[in-house]
Amino acid sequence: MEMAKKQNNLNDEIKQLELAEVHDVERQEQNGHLEVEVAVVDYSKRAQWLRAAVLGANDGLLSVASLMMGVGAFRSDVKIMILTGIAGLVAGACSMALGEYVSVYAQYDIEAAQMKRERGGDGRKSEEEEDRLPSPMKAAVASAVAFAVGAAVPLVAAAFITNYKVRLAAVVAASSLALIVFGALGAYLGKAPLVKSSLRVLIGGLVAMGITFGLSKLVGSAGL
Repeated sequence: MEMAKKQNNLNDEIKQLELAEVHDVERQEQNGHLEVEVAVVDYSKRAQWLRAAVLGANDGLLSVASLMMGVGAFRSDVKIMILTGIAGLVAGACSMALGEYVSVYAQYDIEAAQMKRERGGDGRKSEEEEDRLPSPMKAAVASAVAFAVGAAVPLVAAAFITNYKVRLAAVVAASSLALIVFGALGAYLGKAPLVKSSLRVLIGGLVAMGITFGLSKLVGSAGL
């Protein structure tokens, strides 16, 4: 009798160990699944605001810096250069916001129409579908703010420098540094090569400023 009792106790302990192992395996599988879900980041969801913000900042920086370099090619007056930069900032921010709003709204209409077809013509959108749709207003605001931030870089660099040549050099230096930062930031957020992206943005910006300065100098020298 005692032997049978011990055997039953041993069987109970084995069952408990087996159950504990099963629970442990299930827990590890669940944890592993959660770790995979946390580790995997859908970078495509960042595309909307990332594109608007990075392109807006680069456009603001290059547009205003090139305008200021163009004016500085034949006018040494700091006031005229700053006023030109401010006008470029305001006009560019409004233009970028409007363009981004119209562009994203067109994308919104296309995706909403596709969702409606998938629902069989039902016009009611679920909360999940609403989250998937792009926001034209967010894109417009992000684009305008980013443009203004980028445009502020050459303006601040030139605002307090009275010497003509030093002012032009400061605009180029500040703009170059900002181009590297913007390029690296966009590459980091989008998981792209940092050095390659930064150099591409920097070289393109320097070429744009150089062409604007050279053509403006040529036109100014011709007396047009």
